[in-house]
Amino acid sequence: MSQSPPRSFDVACTVDVEHSFDSLHAYVELPDGVQMAPGDEVRVHGDPIIVAYGDREVLHRRATVVRAGWLERLWTRLVGRFEMMELLEFSFSTWRRL
Repeated sequence: MSQSPPRSFDVACTVDVEHSFDSLHAYVELPDGVQMAPGDEVRVHGDPIIVAYGDREVLHRRATVVRAGWLERLWTRLVGRFEMMELLEFSFSTWRRL
């Protein structure tokens, strides 16, 4: 009987956080070979990261990757298609000159 891959596992990760005029972001970089799929989660361990305005920090932390089951993957793909429409903005105003 074949053994299925683990549903969750721990990895080392790099967290890049910037809070400046040019960028407000928080990126988590996983090691090569860790592929994410729809519905998968990454939980970064450690204290909350607080970066003052104008600063940027790159930290090394541990993270737990939790793989989604087939039903969660299907649900994420389905809901994601509908939520994408919320990002679109349509305008039907007329630009008539009086």
